[in-house]
Amino acid sequence: MLSSELDAAGIHDPELREAYRVCRGLNAEHGRTFFLATRLLAPDQRPAVHALYGFARRADDILDDLESTATHDERQEHLERLRKQLFNRLVNNDVDGDDPALSAVAHCARTYDIGWDLFDDFLNSMRMDLTITDYPDRPALQRYMYGSAEVIGLQMLPVLGTVGPREEAAPYASALGTAFQLTNFIRDVDEDLERGRVYLPADELAAHGVDRELLQWCHNNRVTDPRVRRALIEQVAITRDVYAVAERGIPLLDARSRPCVSAALTLYSEILDRVEDMGFLVFGQRATVGNRRRLQVAAVGLIDAWRSRHTRAA
Repeated sequence: MLSSELDAAGIHDPELREAYRVCRGLNAEHGRTFFLATRLLAPDQRPAVHALYGFARRADDILDDLESTATHDERQEHLERLRKQLFNRLVNNDVDGDDPALSAVAHCARTYDIGWDLFDDFLNSMRMDLTITDYPDRPALQRYMYGSAEVIGLQMLPVLGTVGPREEAAPYASALGTAFQLTNFIRDVDEDLERGRVYLPADELAAHGVDRELLQWCHNNRVTDPRVRRALIEQVAITRDVYAVAERGIPLLDARSRPCVSAALTLYSEILDRVEDMGFLVFGQRATVGNRRRLQVAAVGLIDAWRSRHTRAA
């Protein structure tokens, strides 16, 4: 299956094919919902998406690998080395290091004309995670999410393709990246506390009588205080509004990419449903969409993807 995808994408160099295989493995292992959605893309699109995921995962592991004994300064040094190596590959056309994730994403960026600035903005937000643990308000959080979420949508856009000017679809691609990340922040509030971070706007939490101390108490006691529950209800409502904006951009995508994005939007937004079904008991358990539901959404997407490709071919 992977060999046929690489063939379809015109990737024939053995070392480069191996680099893409590594990225695909990272996607399959760590991003199950996202990986399932990529199966709805045309074969020639999939390797590029895996490459983008693999690079993002590479940076994320530097920051958040809880099993790593790396110090703050060492993580900062590793992240800067990753930035320099990608810059040398993309801007200076100079192979720096033998990291397969870098080889694949550099090839992907050149193939789809994805600018260095989007990767630099992403890495800038990753650096913020080394020093910033709280966000006073939504504008501050949005500045972080531009690099950590919006640019992911913008990187994906050339791979997905659009029916009109790319800049018309860009705001919706940004919104989808933001919606996905806001969903993660709600689902993973307990896990993020273990890393010493809170990704929910402090002023919006304070409106419900919630602060970091109360969140930490919920984490320690594996319960959801009623004040925290009310705050999470508001955060879910805000995130659903962002999904509604993002969904309006799906018709602007190339028809063959719409089933993938629609499935990803459906499955990720349903994580919010699971949070609600759990009564917002997000401390000590993780909201997930079951395999049966994922396969159900994927089956519908496969039919839509088959139709769009055959219509395109005709």
